[in-house]
Amino acid sequence: MDFSFTEEQTLLRNMVQRFVQDNYDFESRQKIVHSDEGWKKEYWAQFAELGLLAAPFAEELGGLGGSAIDTMVVMEELGKGMVVEPYLPTAVLGGGFLKHGGSDALKGEVIPTIIDGSCVIAAAYAEPKGRYNLADLSTTAKKDGGGFVLNGHKAVALGGPWADKFVVTARTSGGQRDEGGVTVFLVDKNADGVSTRDYPTVDGYRASDVMLDNVKVDAANVIGDVDGGLPLVEKVIDEGIAALSAEAIGVMKMLVDDTIEYSRNRKQFGVPIGSFQVLQHRMVDMYLNYEQSVSMTYMVNIKMDEDDAERKKAASAAKVQIGKSGRFVGQNAVQIHGGMGITEELRVGHYFKRVTMIDTQFGNVDHHMKRYAALTE
Repeated sequence: MDFSFTEEQTLLRNMVQRFVQDNYDFESRQKIVHSDEGWKKEYWAQFAELGLLAAPFAEELGGLGGSAIDTMVVMEELGKGMVVEPYLPTAVLGGGFLKHGGSDALKGEVIPTIIDGSCVIAAAYAEPKGRYNLADLSTTAKKDGGGFVLNGHKAVALGGPWADKFVVTARTSGGQRDEGGVTVFLVDKNADGVSTRDYPTVDGYRASDVMLDNVKVDAANVIGDVDGGLPLVEKVIDEGIAALSAEAIGVMKMLVDDTIEYSRNRKQFGVPIGSFQVLQHRMVDMYLNYEQSVSMTYMVNIKMDEDDAERKKAASAAKVQIGKSGRFVGQNAVQIHGGMGITEELRVGHYFKRVTMIDTQFGNVDHHMKRYAALTE
């Protein structure tokens, strides 16, 4: 099988690399993370100018190609800089819901605003008591004339503080954990009854809890089928896993490279610690875990267009590999750096925080091992 990237994908990678190198060194990122806004709107506008926000969309939607591989290329390079601008929530998740389930009118209205950078979307699919079960919904949507009225509490909507719209999952029928009865809505952040509690996450990003109090949503803002939205949610979240895996290998690459460089320069007993065989073996294991994660990332992105069963198995397999390898690479990077590894001043600790949070996003190792096992029974 040919794993070569196209010329266009290589150019896309080089463009993102240059952006990260020019704008997202560690000190610059720290200033962005600790600013009041927590991101830079001018960088988001630059994403639009460079065409990065168009990468996940097909040409007929105004995009650059729309393949998972294009998104993978972008996300890997963004991971190397731990870029905090909400590319995954907006372009991958928000855009994914629209391109797979939105009506032609909704696509035509919203997708161009994603591509030009004027609309930020956050995915409000998780709930405080739902853990990783996408069908476990306490948020309700009751039929009301020509639309719906939403009530509930959504948790940890990444990018929520900067969002213009939320993609909200709600229960329109059935019991709290039934697979049927799930519906997806596009909700304006400034709609009556929508309120948020914004906060920073431990890895430097921003998120919101979203409260919905008798929020009226027109039927035209339903994404996908009423009562039949769970397959759409699963597909988009699996695409999110594929993109997140790419970000993870970017983070792991930096952890491996920084650890190797540190071991060359840090001396003990008059020699570089990288000359100690036990640390050489440890760093080889780190590199092997990184390379295994790269292989799994390529695999899951290639399989995004296959049937539901194959896609789900690929997503869970990748999430397990990324979770285990990320933990191994991150922990050993910190240990080899010693006490410096967990200080705010050294970037390795921040990469470790990010790869740790990636493990929990969209389901941790235990959840996806169980999901994979259930799919192969």
